[in-house]
Amino acid sequence: MLKPRKKVPSLQVDLINNTHWKIEDQNPENFTMIVFYRGLHCPICKKQLEELASKLNLFVKKGVNVLAVSCDTEEKAKTTGDKWKVPSLPIGYEMTIEKAREWGLYISTAKDDKEPEHFSEPGIFLIRPDQTLYFSSVQTMPFARPKFDEILNAIDYIMKNEYPARGES
Repeated sequence: MLKPRKKVPSLQVDLINNTHWKIEDQNPENFTMIVFYRGLHCPICKKQLEELASKLNLFVKKGVNVLAVSCDTEEKAKTTGDKWKVPSLPIGYEMTIEKAREWGLYISTAKDDKEPEHFSEPGIFLIRPDQTLYFSSVQTMPFARPKFDEILNAIDYIMKNEYPARGES
């Protein structure tokens, strides 16, 4: 289990726009937000990432770098970028199951032939510029995810009140 105020694991992935993303290269004003999603097979992920893409400029204005990433193959991730309404969202792919476990994500096995053999369940992480964990929400199921409007409001409160990360004990 990752602890608030402690450094998060390394993460580096290729993006669907043929660039590379590395957590150590991030230098946000306030946070890096990583949204781990289940993959192309998940209709709830589609809705979540489309909502995130529609609010991406709001996160950027608040000094937040954003990444969405899954264990999907390059082909599936690029299909996600093409078929979902996420034109400017940075989408990473081919995160290993081992890396997902390192981040504390739950791993599922396929329930039918529409799902990959193994994939991570969803999670959202807010990470300080020093790469320490501020906030995380990790789920065992695809349902009832945190809403991005609530996270945006929380960021306003955090910054205004210099609210510390909690749950470190």
